[in-house]
Amino acid sequence: MSEVSVRPDGAIEVVDGDQVLVYTPYAVTAPDGTTVAHESRGGSMASVWAGAVGEAFVEVSHLGHGPEGGELVMVVTRPGHAPEVALGALVTDEIPAEVPKTWPAAVDLAIGLIAGDTLDSGTKDDVEDFHQRLLGAWFGHG
Repeated sequence: MSEVSVRPDGAIEVVDGDQVLVYTPYAVTAPDGTTVAHESRGGSMASVWAGAVGEAFVEVSHLGHGPEGGELVMVVTRPGHAPEVALGALVTDEIPAEVPKTWPAAVDLAIGLIAGDTLDSGTKDDVEDFHQRLLGAWFGHG
């Protein structure tokens, strides 16, 4: 049976038996030891990677550059569970004065992935509130 947990260091593990996937905001280590990262961070992934961890189906996407570029979003689908979503560095505590043009669109796409709570960025309502603040900053009203 697969399990999803947030480690004390903030990384997220998807475990099923001896298979382990580790998600961080900019890189994912697949069960076979392969590192998945966006090409802007030296990886080979342009937009999406998918794989299985036992009975869990894991999708890792780059929806657009956020505050630093190359941010990854993860969706874990397991039998009998709602999709579990991690937004990593796409959602931040502070919004900088300069907002990259792809960031609001990436967060908007991420909102569509969330069923309820995220693994690392609060509830869907929290992410929607962040998106509104981000748009305000992008349009110069922040």
